[in-house]
Amino acid sequence: MGNAIVHIEISVTDLNKAKEFYSKVFGWKVNIMPQMTYALFETGSEPNGGFNKVDKLKAGGAVFYIRVDDIEKKLKEIEKAGGKTVKKKSEIPGFGWEALFKDVFGNVLGLFTPAKK
Repeated sequence: MGNAIVHIEISVTDLNKAKEFYSKVFGWKVNIMPQMTYALFETGSEPNGGFNKVDKLKAGGAVFYIRVDDIEKKLKEIEKAGGKTVKKKSEIPGFGWEALFKDVFGNVLGLFTPAKK
């Protein structure tokens, strides 16, 4: 498996407003998941992504998720190369696992491993 970008996450303060805007402007299909305060979007081609509801937006914008086979192993490699773990591996029920890291420039990126089907 390659290490392709598999998910883009955009932080927003209002899921309904994000759905309205991105559906209208780009034609994206948006599915709000209220139990997770999250919405998935489909762009019509990969990568797709999600809207992460936050109370206040921070600098940095979108988070790109890179698909990997072993998140913990990859985080060790990242740290050895000068990066830093921001969020340890955690489960996204029904979807897989994620983690966040900073690269050597301070950019925050994500790692993702899908759940086995």
